[in-house]
Amino acid sequence: MIKAAHASLRSHFAVSALFFVPGLIFHAGSLSAQMPGAAAANGQVQMDPAEFAAYDNALNKLTTPQTQAPAFEAYLTAFPKSAVKADVLQRIMIDYSQFDHAKAITAADNVLQLTPGNLQAYVIEVAYRREAAEAQTDAAAKQAGLDAAADFAQKGLSATKPAAMPDADFAKLKAFATPTFYSTIAADAMGKKDSAGAIAAYKSELAGMDATTAAAPPALQETYFLGSAYYAATPPDYVNCTFYTTRAAALAPDQFKPQLQPLATYCYKKYHGGTDGYEAVVAAARANVNPPAGFSITPAPSPADTAKKFVADNAANLASLAVSDKEFVLQNGSKEDGDKVFDTVKGKTTEIPDALVIAATADQVKVAVSEDAVQSKTADFTYNMKTALKTVPAAGTKVTLTGTYTSYTATPLMIIMSDGEEVAKKGAAKAAPKAPAHKAPVRRK
Repeated sequence: MIKAAHASLRSHFAVSALFFVPGLIFHAGSLSAQMPGAAAANGQVQMDPAEFAAYDNALNKLTTPQTQAPAFEAYLTAFPKSAVKADVLQRIMIDYSQFDHAKAITAADNVLQLTPGNLQAYVIEVAYRREAAEAQTDAAAKQAGLDAAADFAQKGLSATKPAAMPDADFAKLKAFATPTFYSTIAADAMGKKDSAGAIAAYKSELAGMDATTAAAPPALQETYFLGSAYYAATPPDYVNCTFYTTRAAALAPDQFKPQLQPLATYCYKKYHGGTDGYEAVVAAARANVNPPAGFSITPAPSPADTAKKFVADNAANLASLAVSDKEFVLQNGSKEDGDKVFDTVKGKTTEIPDALVIAATADQVKVAVSEDAVQSKTADFTYNMKTALKTVPAAGTKVTLTGTYTSYTATPLMIIMSDGEEVAKKGAAKAAPKAPAHKAPVRRK
C-alpha cells in the first residue's frame, strides 16, 4: 500500500522538483567584460577583442538556454583560462537545467570542481540525480541513483556562503535547498528500509518550514511520508503514524484525501482498537506540524484480552464473523477461543473473491485475504488445489477461490484450505464448443 501511495502522490501533487529563487540564479553575474584598454575596476575584467566577442555573443546576442549553453561551452574551449570561468560554468549549468537535465548534472560537476561548496550546483546534483533514479525500473539501479543523490545532499547541507553572494540571497537559497536535501536523504533511507534514518530526515525537513509552508501540498506530501516511515519502523509506531498521516489527510486538497486517509485510519484503529475519539487527533494534527506536548492516544486492550472479550460478546454468531475478525482471534486468543472460532467453519466450503496471490504453484496457492495480510503482502490462506492448475496465477494478481476449511496455525497465522479450485471471473469468455465429429459412412458389401 505504501509504495503505491508514494508513487501516486508524487505524480499527483503538482510540485516541481527544482526551481530557483528569483534573483539568485546569477549571483556571480556582476562580473562584466570591458573593451580592451579599459581599466579593470569594481570586479570588472579585461579581455582581448576575440575573447570579448565570443563572450559577448553568448551573453547578449543569444537569448535562449538552448543556444547560450553550447556557445558558452565553445567560449571556454577557446579560452580555458578565462577570468570569468566560474561565472560561465554556472551560466552553462543553469541553462542546461532548463532543457537537458543530464547535461545539467555534468555542468554541475564542472562547477563543483572549480568552486567546491557551490550550493546551487548541489541543488542541481540532488534534484536531477534523484529524478533520474526514480525513473529507473531496475531496483538496484534506482537505489544506486538515490544513494548518489543523497550523498550530494549531505554535502549540500554543509555548503558555506560564497564571499561574493549577499547574506540575504544565500539565506533564501539555503531555505529552499535544505528541504530538498532532507527529502532526498529520507527517500534514499526509505529505499534501504532505514526507517529511523528516514524519520530523522523528514523531521529535519519539516523543522525548517514556517507554518504556511508546512501546510502546503508539497510539505503535506512529506508529512505523509514521515507517517509512513513510522508505520514501516520495527516495531511500527502507530501513534506517530496516526498523527502525521492524519495531518496530511486533514489539510490536503479534497482530491488527495482518499489516498491519504486509509493509512491514518488504519494506524489509529491498530493502536486504539476503534475509531472513537479520532476527532481529537484530527483537531491536534490540523493545528500542529508535530505532536503537541501531552499528545497521546489511548491504547487498546491487549490482543489476548480483546480476543477473549470478542469471543464472549459474539458467542452466538462466531460463524458469521468477518475473515479479519476470525484471524484476530486465531492469532491472538487462547487455543480454546481459537478452536471455538475455527470449529464453526471447519469442514465447510466457501468462496473467497479477489484474494491477493502471494505465491503459487500448480498444486498450491498462497493468498492474502484479510486487511492486515493485504497491507503487509503476507499470505494468510493456503489453498491445496483439488486438481493441478493449468495456468498458475502470478504473484500480485487477484483470484477467486473456493475451498474447504481444514486446519490452522496461530503462529505464524495460516488457514489451510483443501479441495481448492479457482472460480472463473464473471463475464470471462467461454471456450467455443467443439464441432461434432463426422464419421465416414459405412460401406456395405
